Amino acid sequence: QVLSLPIVVIVHGNQDNNAKATVLWDNAFSEIDRVPFVVAERVPWEKMCDTLNLKFMAEVQTTKGLLKEHYFFLAQKIFNDHSASLEDFQSRSVSWAQFNKEILPGRGFTFWQWFDGVLDLTKRCLKSYWSDRLIIGFISKQYVCKLLSTEPDGTFLLRFSDSEIGGVTIAHVIRGKDGSSQVENIQPFSAKDLSIRSLGDRIRDLGQLRNLYPNIPKDQAFGSHYNSEWVGAE
Repeated sequence: QVLSLPIVVIVHGNQDNNAKATVLWDNAFSEIDRVPFVVAERVPWEKMCDTLNLKFMAEVQTTKGLLKEHYFFLAQKIFNDHSASLEDFQSRSVSWAQFNKEILPGRGFTFWQWFDGVLDLTKRCLKSYWSDRLIIGFISKQYVCKLLSTEPDGTFLLRFSDSEIGGVTIAHVIRGKDGSSQVENIQPFSAKDLSIRSLGDRIRDLGQLRNLYPNIPKDQAFGSHYNSEWVGAE
């Protein structure tokens, strides 16, 4: 006999996301000599971070994995806790319910449904941008405001949408003549949007975007991602 990877049988495509979560959890956290189908109900957060990182790199086919600050944001999201420190999260454990049963506060989806949407979007449309480290991605809207509020007019960064599954949004700072600043988030782009017009060309189109945070001129950062036909048309 040979042990295979876990198998889940589904009867409809809308069960696919839940099936992938079940396979991931079982494959990552079960013991070789366990009773069949018995898997831990809770696992250390550090083990979950390793699993999410391996899954992300394998799905997207990139060598650029998740960073410490990404794990911090993901911990805040899955535990619904914005007051704990990075060290606090490292000693916690996460449950199957938190991973793929409980709906995130104010949303209509679970943590895994959201993360899987990010995976799919990055794999299909954003692989080269992620691999070039042009997308921060896993960062909260509140922390974006903190980062950008002191930056020059037109400074921007890219983050994965909190409110939509499989969306990437551009946050940019607008500085008034009186020196005041406000951070705006452009409506998230889906995989369908980016299949019509690439992220690089959309950034190129938006004149209010000038420098990728912290201070890289956007043509320098994204120039290699512009469509050459459009570049030649100017």
